[in-house]
Amino acid sequence: MQWSHNPGRLPDTISIEDLLSNNYKSTPRNKKIADVFKDLGLIEKYGSGIQRIMGHFKRENLPVPEFRNISDGFQVTVFAADVEKGTEKGTEKGTEKITDNQQIILDNILNNPHITSEELATIIGIRADKIRINISKLKARGLIERVGADRGGYWKIKTE
Repeated sequence: MQWSHNPGRLPDTISIEDLLSNNYKSTPRNKKIADVFKDLGLIEKYGSGIQRIMGHFKRENLPVPEFRNISDGFQVTVFAADVEKGTEKGTEKGTEKITDNQQIILDNILNNPHITSEELATIIGIRADKIRINISKLKARGLIERVGADRGGYWKIKTE
């Protein structure tokens, strides 16, 4: 187990439950600094960090971190993987790994849930039909789901 502590607490309007369910509006404490980091490409999207962290841990089959408000700040505890169970990324069958292209797809969906196959194809540099094959594999593995119609709908990263 390892933990990290930040002297800044969550705003009073955001609970740990809100944070984990992505049911909150992110408000940077210093918008000017946040805007500079966003313009430099060091921030993908305000308020997406916790969901990205949770997604990475789940994809790696690692125990999810524990987030806590403590008296003088915010604490994140990361637990060691259970060596006997293994930590290899895999499907329910336990053998197939997430490819680099699939990871890029997941990262881009997290950043822009309305992204299209064609946009992903341009970003990754492969044909749109290959994107659709990778998306089908990610859906079959329960990592993403489509919400709504093909046109006008959006992608959702599944955290459970």
